[in-house]
Amino acid sequence: MEHAPDRTSHKGLHKAVFLDRDGTVNVEKNYLIDPCEFVFIPGVPEAIYQLKQAGYLVVLVTNQSGIARGYFTHSQVAHLHQHLQTELKKHHTAIDAFYLCPHHPTAGDGVFTCACSCRKGEPGMLLQAAAELDIDLGSSYMVGDKLADLKAGLSVGCHPVLVQTGYGDQTLQQAQVAAWNERGSIDVCVDLVAAARLILARG
Repeated sequence: MEHAPDRTSHKGLHKAVFLDRDGTVNVEKNYLIDPCEFVFIPGVPEAIYQLKQAGYLVVLVTNQSGIARGYFTHSQVAHLHQHLQTELKKHHTAIDAFYLCPHHPTAGDGVFTCACSCRKGEPGMLLQAAAELDIDLGSSYMVGDKLADLKAGLSVGCHPVLVQTGYGDQTLQQAQVAAWNERGSIDVCVDLVAAARLILARG
């Protein structure tokens, strides 16, 4: 995902829940790439199942600067995501689509070391998914554990939800995030299970 996004709101047919990966779906591990080290945060497969049963597309959007840094390749990330899907299949569910940003503005020394429009908190991955999957961004949610996730969601009119797994507790202490929370601009949930419960109650 490397093209410049159209920042206009997208009003498609489908509602979606965009999920960050590390720290939201799976236990946070720096530059996770080995499927043997992949561990779901408790309750995540069930939460994804419930969201899909309620009619939401579930779309994973993940910054993977390890590609720019030379730590792993696109194909290795794809293999990890195949493993994720295999594990979800055991719970009779799946992610509908995966989008990743391989870039970093300064780290590394290859073609992926550059400024881009897809690295969260830029909205490029969400906009690409909205265009390709016909998603109504205003009826959708962005769930993650970092400031970048919240920024990406807010910039396109999604409802942002901060989970306190991963880096979520640290993120909540940031002044900008605390102010958003106080104004009701974001929701804060202990984990994806609670976030799914909130989304389904509103839906």
